[in-house]
Amino acid sequence: MADDVTHYDAVEAYCDRLSYLPGEAVNLHTWCAVERYGVEVRRWNGDVLWAADDLPGVAHPTPENADSHGCDWPVGVTIPTSMDWPSGMYLVTLHAHGASHLRAYGYAMFVLRAKQRTGNPLLVLATNTYNAYNNWGGRSLYTGGHQVSFDRPFGRGMLVRQHVDGLDRKSPVAPPGHTPDTDGYAYQEYRNEHGYPGYMSSAGWWTYERRFVEWAERNGIELDYAVSSDLADHPEVVDGYRLVMGVGHDEYWSAAQRDGIEAYVKGGGNYASLSGNTMFWQVRFDEGGRDMTAFKYNAHRDDPVVGTADEHSMSGMWCDPLVGRPEWRFVGGGSAFGLYARFGQATPRAAGGFTVYRDDHWMLDGTGLRYGDQIGSAHGAVGYEVVGVRLGMDDYGLPYAAMPDAAPHTVIVGMAPASNLAEGEYPASVAASDDQCDLEFVAERLYGDISTDSLRRVRHGNAVMLTCKPFGDAGGTVCTIGSTDWVYALDDTMVSRITENVVTHLNR
Repeated sequence: MADDVTHYDAVEAYCDRLSYLPGEAVNLHTWCAVERYGVEVRRWNGDVLWAADDLPGVAHPTPENADSHGCDWPVGVTIPTSMDWPSGMYLVTLHAHGASHLRAYGYAMFVLRAKQRTGNPLLVLATNTYNAYNNWGGRSLYTGGHQVSFDRPFGRGMLVRQHVDGLDRKSPVAPPGHTPDTDGYAYQEYRNEHGYPGYMSSAGWWTYERRFVEWAERNGIELDYAVSSDLADHPEVVDGYRLVMGVGHDEYWSAAQRDGIEAYVKGGGNYASLSGNTMFWQVRFDEGGRDMTAFKYNAHRDDPVVGTADEHSMSGMWCDPLVGRPEWRFVGGGSAFGLYARFGQATPRAAGGFTVYRDDHWMLDGTGLRYGDQIGSAHGAVGYEVVGVRLGMDDYGLPYAAMPDAAPHTVIVGMAPASNLAEGEYPASVAASDDQCDLEFVAERLYGDISTDSLRRVRHGNAVMLTCKPFGDAGGTVCTIGSTDWVYALDDTMVSRITENVVTHLNR
């Protein structure tokens, strides 16, 4: 049952939009298998701000194509947000009266953007990536789909789940002297026990942004919020901010969203990506912006834009020659130069931290770290999916970005080994489809075949900590800490200080 979460819970819902301004009404589309249910709304883990109870439950029909075209459920309740509510992620908790405890709760979310600019950094939740991994209704972009809709509930565990340290993590840290769980059996046991889908820990608020927000709040750092699609639908959302951030797993970007963030940095704004596999796939949206298309591994064969004047919008890799806009021109690195760390057979026994190379960089101010030191290894700061560069070594033994189209002024602060994975090298418990093995795919798309030489060109890679100036001295700075699991290590003193340095340096 955990592999098909559709109607697993007795009450489920989705909002008609992902983000709003304070004072706008939120329409909540609901489905309920029992007669009555209640709703509570709070700003993430704060006090209840609005509630309604004893609402009539109706199990509306769910279309067979709900995964790709949405549920088309009617509005069950309208949530009146207040002008006084601050920007943030708002959790909607639904309770089905009389249902068994394990299936009595459903969750939805929305974001309130700031009604006026503050001095806070702007955190953009990676909601495109949430949608890509969500298999509610049948398929995700990882289980045979090429279009996924926001008009459906998020998968179980993406917004809220039972917390068990380490068990819900794709790249857990093995205790000293223990063999790493390279095949992911502990993860599978955990998620099956609690009825979570296989990809619930690859994306979502609970896995990534929540960890960063909790760290920020502990350290007195206030944030404003937006979602992926705001960069296209409300490009003005970044105006007036010194720093825009993405954390965790920010894999899927549309051209309009990328245009928006690049224009912001070109105009002098700063961007920090504390994320792995960042900006790897290009996606497209329908006119309403609720259905997201990505043909991914089959895009060069199946995407209808191939062979047309719009071929550059092909929903494959940004670095695919048919798209011609590699992500490393903006964020300084890309997953073609290393995608996985401590996952399956990709560096399974690596240290799990970044090795310091440039200890005089502002990112390391106040840490006391020196050349060769490790950052975050005890907490597995480098893990699951990463961002790397094609490396060269200068005359002083320091690394540099050796790609001919690397972002200007790229400075590599630290790095760690990473690798692409071939068929048969993924965790045995999370077998990849035979058309979704990144080593062969990246080699074929970048070098034209899967010969031994081409495979070797993409086999060995790295995760990096870097800064760059993608638009030269006149534009802003991009800081990339290229690991999804950086946020898992924020309790580490050095990781925390580096993260604080990134926020304070780029937000001033």
